[in-house]
Amino acid sequence: MKIAERIGQIKPSLTLAVDAKAKAMKKSGLDIVSFGVGEPDFDTPEHIKEAAIQALREGFTKYTPVSGIDELKEAVVFRFKEDLGLDYKANEVVVTCGGKHALYNIAQALWGPGDDVIVPAPYWVSYPPMILLAGANPIIVPTQEENGFKLTPEELKSAVTARTRAIILNSPSNPTGSVYSRKELEALGKVILEKDLTVVSDDIYDKILFDNQSFSNLAMLDSRFKERTIIVNGASKTYAMTGWRIGYLAGPAEIIKAIDMIQSHSTSNPTSIAQKASVAALMGPQDFVKQMVIEFDRRRVYIAERLKALPGVKTTLPQGAFYIFPAFSSYYGRKAGDRILKNSLDLADYLLEKALIAVVPGAAFGEESCVRFSYATSLMQIEKGMDRLEKVLREL
Repeated sequence: MKIAERIGQIKPSLTLAVDAKAKAMKKSGLDIVSFGVGEPDFDTPEHIKEAAIQALREGFTKYTPVSGIDELKEAVVFRFKEDLGLDYKANEVVVTCGGKHALYNIAQALWGPGDDVIVPAPYWVSYPPMILLAGANPIIVPTQEENGFKLTPEELKSAVTARTRAIILNSPSNPTGSVYSRKELEALGKVILEKDLTVVSDDIYDKILFDNQSFSNLAMLDSRFKERTIIVNGASKTYAMTGWRIGYLAGPAEIIKAIDMIQSHSTSNPTSIAQKASVAALMGPQDFVKQMVIEFDRRRVYIAERLKALPGVKTTLPQGAFYIFPAFSSYYGRKAGDRILKNSLDLADYLLEKALIAVVPGAAFGEESCVRFSYATSLMQIEKGMDRLEKVLREL
């Protein structure tokens, strides 16, 4: 049986591969400290779970409209207005089976053969494969550590050609934790308008910010940007609802209509009871989010201090999300027994096997010099993992 040629263009997600290997080792009885997968370790708040239970009791277990129930779309509209000052209508919103699904739908609706899509690196691992699966070309634009791994207007302008259709911006960033300021977005916006680009704004970590950072996206600048921006968000990270698989997107009505059509022929509607739970998440008390961010902040400061103290490791304090992306390239070329650690993948394998800690190699994100640590795990686990890391690095 022949596999479609497009499958040969993509690779499995290294983040999920690392997580799977770590879980298998843990199942065998090994004490693994996982800094791998990007998933809050907090439980979903009780009022959200109760809403799902109530939906089950009321028999809300049938098909819903493809793009989501009106109640949830109105809740999304409310949050955009309340939190960002953005006005959307329900017909400008689609509810999807997670934020990843929202991004995939966008790629299928907007891009095809001959189209170029700019992806600043480091990038979230699934952006390039999604673009490739749409038949388009991901144009990877490296960013610089001294700029906080944030794209500059000059870098953007030099990457644009006659084939360029769009750019994907992710702030706060996975994997770097960098956050674009309003001023930085305004500077990028001048190039975006000049070159007539569509913007996909991946805002999935928009509530996880530190040091009094305020969130901005391009749609918030003015109507010129709003009409060319598609915002992606979801319940997963903000409300510790990763397994519920509810994402959503908002944008111009004609694009939303196309995405609705694509979804009708792929997944159909997101899970009915998860939609009801998400209404409770968006419309209910938001104090859980603040408390979660306070705890992430404690972990962020601790892990950054421990990493900075390691010889040859360079890192900066992340401004958002729950990742830190230190440079370990000074360890490449060193020996671990009979093996030589040539790159980030070798280092990640060594740390998993020798120190029993799971990290994701920077190669997965388009930045070979770094490794990603998720601090969405307890402070006790972080401390244990850092102790192990310090010990095995001394042995190289």
